[in-house]
This record gives sequence, C-alpha cells and structure tokens, in this order.
Amino acid sequence: MNKIITGFVLLAFCLSIATTDAKRKKKPRYMPFSMVHNMATDIASAVTATKTKLEANGFTLLGEYSTLENVVIIVITNDELLKVASSTEFGGYGAVIRVAVTKTDSGIQVSHVNPVYMSFAYQMKSLAGVVASLESALGKAENFGSKKGLTERSLKGYQYMMMMPYFEDHHKMGSFDNHADALQAVNKNLASGSLPLTKVFEVKIPGKDEVLIGVGIKEGDGADSFIMKSIDKEDKKHSAHLPYGVLISGGKVYSQAGEFRIALSFPDLSMGQFMDIMDAPDGIKDSLSALAK
Repeated sequence: MNKIITGFVLLAFCLSIATTDAKRKKKPRYMPFSMVHNMATDIASAVTATKTKLEANGFTLLGEYSTLENVVIIVITNDELLKVASSTEFGGYGAVIRVAVTKTDSGIQVSHVNPVYMSFAYQMKSLAGVVASLESALGKAENFGSKKGLTERSLKGYQYMMMMPYFEDHHKMGSFDNHADALQAVNKNLASGSLPLTKVFEVKIPGKDEVLIGVGIKEGDGADSFIMKSIDKEDKKHSAHLPYGVLISGGKVYSQAGEFRIALSFPDLSMGQFMDIMDAPDGIKDSLSALAK
C-alpha cells in the first residue's frame, strides 16, 4: 500500500514538473491590432479627442484617411519610432502607427496597429517605448485580430502560406538616378489627379535617403473599400490596416506585396476568403506601380 501511495505521489510530482515546464516553455503570442476604446459618442468627437490625446503625448499627426463613411484613420509617428525605423533595412515601412476610429452598431471603436506585432514582422528593434507612449495617450489596450495570435518567430519569418511572399519580397516599382528624382516622380504622379490614388501622409526617415508615403487606393481590383468590405467581417474592426505605404529608398520605389500586407493584418483569413479578393494583390501592385512611371 505504501508503495502505491509513494508511486502516486511521485507521479503527481512528475506531472507537476511537466506542467510547470510546459507553461515555462509556452511562447507568447501576438495579435495585429490593439483596441483602446469602445465608446458611445459621435465619430467626429472621438476623432478630435483621439488626436488631442496623441499630440499631448508627443506624437506627430501626419495625415487622416477615410476609406468608408464611418471610418477615420489617423496616421502618427514620434521620434522614437522614427529612430527605430531608421536603424534597419526597409524599417521605414514601420515608421508610422495607424490609429483607427470606427463607428459600429455597438459604438465607436478606437484601435491601432500593435507596434510589437509590427516590429517583429518588419524586422525592427524593440518598440516598447512606443507602446508605453500609446498607453499614456489612449489607455491600456486589448489586443485582437487573431484567435490564437502568432509567435515572435512566426512573425519574423511571416508567410501566409507556401509560395506566398515574405517581408523581403516587396515589389520594386521603379528606379531613378537619385533619391530626389524618385521622390519628385511619386509626388508628381500623386498630385496629377490622373490616378485613382490619394496621398495620405509623407514622412522622412532620419539619417538616410528614405521617405514613406501613405497612399489610399480609390478604384480598381485593389480598392481599399472593396477589400475592407470583403474581409473585415469581425465585430472588432481591422480598420487600421490602411493606408498602404510606398517606400522611396535611395533612387528606388518599393511597395509591400499585397499578399503579405493583407495577410499580416488578417492572419486568420481562410483560403476561401482570400479567393474573394484574389485579384486584389495584383490590383494594389498595378495601382501603386503607376506612381513610379
């Protein structure tokens, strides 16, 4: 009898150790967006209040964009974010934070891109300070956008599925003799009025010949409204997915592959849902490529 009791005690002890080890080895998972408010107010008041809080906490307002009637996206940056963005190759894609104010049936949602999630996917260094500044401005956030989330390792080598692009597989849309010519060409095309595109913001990456320009796509297979109406179906909206970024680095003009960019913001998207927007990645590429001609 004593041997049986001893055996059970030893078994319980071993199971306890195994459970503890499993918990210790369990890696944290991250989600693409952070929800900071769900309030009962009108969208104009929510936008004004959000902008005031952000500016009061050291953020620079770069631009606003409305894809749908009840959505306003505020694009921001700060000194720390720009510093981190400048320290890695093509980190300029992560030089801004997109903050969305979205009117839903349950109230006004204020959300933003999760800087930690973004930093891993864009191969950037820690953005812990940016997270702290956002919390000071808007309050503690609840992350959302994926049922299980993704690990740091998964994000650093993110690929929606086999044969799909990685972060480094971005599109080179054009080459110019120098950075000034490349930037001038993109801005000239945006200002021409001949393209179904809207310039949302422009920010220079410090210490290098690199500029990120935010662009809204109004028409075509890659139109912002078409994509968001097709796949942004959850109660908590992924509005801060937009706008897309065009990166002018040196004399070259780049944009992220649509398959990568969309899947990163909608990591739980089924293949069936992706098929609903199967022409969108090429549509985005074609629309943005026109800026480098």
